[in-house]
Amino acid sequence: MTALAHNLEKQTLVTLRTITEPHPGSLDTYVKLGGYAQLKRIVTEKVKATDIITQIKLSNLRGRGGAGFPTGLKWSFMPRYYDGTKYLVCNTDEGEPGTFKDRDIIRYNPHQLIEGMAIAAYTLGARVGYNYIHGEIWEDYEIFEAALAEARAAGYIGENLFGSNFSFDLHAVHGYGAYICGEETALIESIEGKKGQPRFKPPFPASFGVFGKPTNVNNTESYASIPWIMQHGGEAFQNLGVYNSGGTKLFSVSGHVVNPGNYEVRMGTPFTELLEMAGGIWKGRELKAVIPGGPSTAVMPAKNILGATLDYDGLSKAGSSLGAGSMIVMDDSTCMVKALKRLSYFFFEESCGQCTPCREGTGWLYRVIKRISEGQGRMEDLDLLTDVSSNISGRTICALGDAAATPVLSFVKHFRPEFEYYIQHGRSMVENRE
Repeated sequence: MTALAHNLEKQTLVTLRTITEPHPGSLDTYVKLGGYAQLKRIVTEKVKATDIITQIKLSNLRGRGGAGFPTGLKWSFMPRYYDGTKYLVCNTDEGEPGTFKDRDIIRYNPHQLIEGMAIAAYTLGARVGYNYIHGEIWEDYEIFEAALAEARAAGYIGENLFGSNFSFDLHAVHGYGAYICGEETALIESIEGKKGQPRFKPPFPASFGVFGKPTNVNNTESYASIPWIMQHGGEAFQNLGVYNSGGTKLFSVSGHVVNPGNYEVRMGTPFTELLEMAGGIWKGRELKAVIPGGPSTAVMPAKNILGATLDYDGLSKAGSSLGAGSMIVMDDSTCMVKALKRLSYFFFEESCGQCTPCREGTGWLYRVIKRISEGQGRMEDLDLLTDVSSNISGRTICALGDAAATPVLSFVKHFRPEFEYYIQHGRSMVENRE
């Protein structure tokens, strides 16, 4: 059982509504809970694509992979009267540190994802779909393949669904662990068998995606929300959340908490409530900082996040962003210099090397921080880190450059005295309490 077993009564389960069942990932369990009923209704009643998109827009579902782009608006970009092949792609390539929510959807509720993708395919006129699964979760890839076989055998994907002229086939694609393939155009390149590197945009995938055809790309959690929206209505989903942030959100809580794991809560939930669900800070220590949405979002000192709500506007006002909901919690024993060193190494290693500012800049950032952590730092290094970060941001094809710069800028901004102490004394100001 996943860590969702903790405080289930305080959660609002949408994408993982099967989790309380004895066999949550099975087709029988999903069908018992009303699974595939919305797909059947939509296909057999020939529901208009415009009506479906209207409900998705009303739901205020925003992309759950980190960008937060409105899903209904994204769907409306797909050319409606295009005669050729159109594709659907699910981005399950969650490779950022602290991100592990999508794999639990595959593990515990894969059929809701399949139904959501099939509804999207019907709406957008796609006949083929791909679920691109991160390369380091092979067991989950196998689970999804087994679920696809179940759905295909039961007639929920394949040719002429429910006796209609709508056909949709879905394939799992296994990545190779490259973080850059979480960027949608690099993911598309990888599906095509090429090196995973981001494309220049425009053209965007809606007009030039997989094999040069119109393609819609959404995150796993986004697609898995669709069946619930179509069952209860877009307005009901919006009402689960708050203004500008509809529905529920899966938060991957890791770090210094008693019960790390995935927690599905309503948008707008206070951070303090989620922290309580996760058992609070471990070992009786104090909260020092939180990275709320993965390392590509700005770190927040305890004083900033304790009064924040978990939604797009709430975290933005508090000085960071929701990202993918990958929450890394740090207690007062954490050395922020060493934490930043580890994050900077990650972005340096994962740069695809296509853009000079990212290829060279991420290496400079890591080496400067490493120098400080080894007791050889200079006070001017702090301004150098800020300067290099500013020269990476906004100067790359994809957002990895900005993602690498964000933790450096925010760590130095909020914890500058700790970096200065390390430079002056050649050691951390944080005592080792292990």
